[in-house]
Amino acid sequence: MTPDILFSSLQLSVPELMLAGGAMLLLMVGVFSGEKSVTLVNGLAVALLIAAGLVLVLLTGNGEAYNGAFLSDPFARFMKVLVLIGSITAMVMTVGHAKAERIDKFEFPVLIVLATLGMLLMISANDLIALYMGMELQSLALYVVAAINRESSRSTEAGLKYFVLGTLSSGLLLYGASLVYGYTGFTGFDEIATAIASNDRSLGLVFGLVFVLAGIAFKISAVPFHMWTPDVYEGAPTPVTAFFSAAPKIAAMAVFIRIVIEAFEPISLDWQQIVVFMSIASMVLGAFAAIGQKSIKRLMAYSSIGHMGFALVGLAAGSQAGVRGVILYMLIYMVMTLGTFAVILAMRRKEEGNVEQITDLAGLAKTNPFMALMMTIMMFSLAGIPPLAGFFGKYFVFVAAIEAKLYALAIIGVLASVVGAYYYLRIVKIMWFDEPSDSFVPVAGELKLVFGIAGLFVLFFVVISNPLGLAADVAAKTFF
Repeated sequence: MTPDILFSSLQLSVPELMLAGGAMLLLMVGVFSGEKSVTLVNGLAVALLIAAGLVLVLLTGNGEAYNGAFLSDPFARFMKVLVLIGSITAMVMTVGHAKAERIDKFEFPVLIVLATLGMLLMISANDLIALYMGMELQSLALYVVAAINRESSRSTEAGLKYFVLGTLSSGLLLYGASLVYGYTGFTGFDEIATAIASNDRSLGLVFGLVFVLAGIAFKISAVPFHMWTPDVYEGAPTPVTAFFSAAPKIAAMAVFIRIVIEAFEPISLDWQQIVVFMSIASMVLGAFAAIGQKSIKRLMAYSSIGHMGFALVGLAAGSQAGVRGVILYMLIYMVMTLGTFAVILAMRRKEEGNVEQITDLAGLAKTNPFMALMMTIMMFSLAGIPPLAGFFGKYFVFVAAIEAKLYALAIIGVLASVVGAYYYLRIVKIMWFDEPSDSFVPVAGELKLVFGIAGLFVLFFVVISNPLGLAADVAAKTFF
C-alpha cells in the first residue's frame, strides 16, 4: 500500500478512527479517575458519537479503502447515521437510570462506543474477514454490556446466554465464509460475485451461503436463530435492552443487504428462498408468540422478531424498491422501538423500582395522560395502523414484494400484521380502560424528550416522508 493510498484510506475512515482513539482515551479517563468519572465519561462518549456523526455526514466522501476491504458509499453513510443516532439516544436514555439499574460504571459508555465502532465497520465491510472483525468487535462489547449488572443473576444469565449462542453464530459465519472462500478463492465481495458469475454454481457454495446467512440472521433475531432474544431482552438492564433493540439491528440488517445484493447477487434465486423462509417464520412466530406474554420486555422481544420478518419481505424482493423499503423500515422501527423503551424505562415506582409487567400500565391514561398518549401512538404505529409511520414502513416493503411477484409473502405479511395488532391494542386497552394501579414516579426529562420526539416523528411521518424517501433512494441506488 503506497502512502497516497494509505492517506486516502485513513480519510475515508475518519469516523471509525475517531471512535477507536476516543474509546481508548475514555478508558484512560475512567481508569485514572475511578468511579466518580462516570458522568464525565458518559458526557464525553455522547459528544464523541455526535462528533463522529458530523464528520461522517460533512467530510466523508465515497470510495474504497484498505485494498477494497472497507467501503464508503451513500448506503453505508445512511445506515451509519442511523446507528449513531440509535447509540446516542440509548445513552441519553441511560443518564437518569444508570444508578437505579446499577450500570453506573465508566466501562458502560466505553463499551457502547466500542460496540458502535464495530457496527460502523460491519456496515462498511466489503470483505468477509473485515465483516467478521467488525461483527466480533460489536459482539464482544455487547456480551459484556448485557451482563454489566454483576449483582443481578438475571443480567449475568442474559450475558452468558448471549455469549454462548453468539459464539455459535460466529462459528456458523466463519464456517460459511471458509466454504465460500474454498469454492471461489476470494474473500472480497466484488471478487466473490465475479467468481460466482463466471462459474457454475456448486452445492458447496450454496452451503457456504446458508451458513453465512445463518450467522448474520442471529444478529437480527430472525427465526430460527431468534432463541436468545426474549431471554436477553428480559434479563439485561432496560437501558441495555433499549440499545440492543435499535443500533445493532440496523447494522446487522445493513450487512445482510450488502452481502446478498453484492457478493451473492449471481445466485439471487438461492438466497431469496432462504430470505423468504426466514421472513415468513419470523412474522408468524413474532405475531403468535407475543400474545401470551406478561412482561413488556419479552413482548418487545417477540415484536422485534416479527418486525425483522417484515423488513426481510423487502429484501426478498431483491430490487431497488425493496432495498429502499428495508432502509425506511429500519429507520421507522428504530424510532418506534426507542420511543417505546423510553416509556418502559419510565415505568418506575418509588417502592418497587422499575416494573416490567404489562398490567403495571393499567389506567396510565388517568395517572399520566401524556405518557399514555405517546405509548398509544407507538403501539398503533407498531401495529401498522394508518396514517402512522409504522403503516408506511410495511406499505413500502409489501409494495416491493408485490412488484417482485411475491404475492404469497405479501399476503402472509398482512395476515401476520393483523394478528400482531391484537397484543399492541391490548396494551392500549389496559392503559385507557382498566382501573388505575399505583402511579409511577415523575418521568425524567430525557425520557419525556425521547418519547415526545418519537411520537411526533411517528405521527407526522407523512409530512417528512418525501426527503427521507429521497435519501433512502440515493442509499439504495448504491447497489443498482
